[in-house]
Amino acid sequence: MGWLGWTGTVLVFVLAAVACLVFWATTTNSVLTLDRVDYTVSRNTARLAASGRYGDDPQQKARLYVPTAPAPAGGYPLVAFYHGGSWQSGDPDEYGFLARRLGAEGYATALIGYRLGENGRFPKMLEDSAAGLRWALGHASAHHVDPARVVLIGHSAGAYNAAMLTLDQQWLGPDRARLAGMVGLAGPYDFYPFRWDSARLSFGSWPDPQATQPIGFARKDAAPLLLLTGTADQTVRPRNSAALAKAMAAAGGRAELVEIAGMTHGGPIITLARPFDRDRRVADALFGFLAKVLPASSPVQPAPS
Repeated sequence: MGWLGWTGTVLVFVLAAVACLVFWATTTNSVLTLDRVDYTVSRNTARLAASGRYGDDPQQKARLYVPTAPAPAGGYPLVAFYHGGSWQSGDPDEYGFLARRLGAEGYATALIGYRLGENGRFPKMLEDSAAGLRWALGHASAHHVDPARVVLIGHSAGAYNAAMLTLDQQWLGPDRARLAGMVGLAGPYDFYPFRWDSARLSFGSWPDPQATQPIGFARKDAAPLLLLTGTADQTVRPRNSAALAKAMAAAGGRAELVEIAGMTHGGPIITLARPFDRDRRVADALFGFLAKVLPASSPVQPAPS
């Protein structure tokens, strides 16, 4: 077999391997697979600037990524992300693709973990989400990240965490003034009575179940919300996002509801990773919102080493 023949064979093998990974990622919603596929085809748009723990539990960890592009005046704006997994599973270390996607647009990214399962029952997942954010804010200035310009993003269970930190004023205290907005991707915000096993495990023992629901904390003075959901989501029904948007409007608050036709529960995350980002519906809504609430300045200083 000649050189061209070997080259063609290797190319076919590589394409077949990528196709298998793509199929696995899309059919299982495997976030780790998404990250690996994205890593092989993405540009180096973000680097890990700080990594640490804010507690003794293995899931009480946080990572801070900054763009490789020069920092803007005042520092990179910060996006803090909370992963999904029904409050039972998930790991922030599997979301490097999101840091790369946000880094390409000039945003620093904090990937924040929180206690899971029995160890993370309400309100512990929210205590951790707030503590992880404080860890990120404490490391921000050393890496040219602006701690005064923050947006919270979460997917699924993580969107619940982000919504509660944004709406229920007890969790962030004075730090809530730093919030410029919140983005919920396929999040549960109005799910009492608890019908899922994971919800009963995480919230069922709390004496006042209504106090666990984001919809009960809609308020006029909250940071603006972007609530994005897929119409084909059978895991967290789109009515959750519609209900919270309606409650925010009734309270005089600001909430933008985006319903994406035919998208399933994993779609908002899958389409932020390469090569699945050809579907730009999530990215366009996300970065359009960020541009409004968290604009970046022109680069004027070198990226930190």
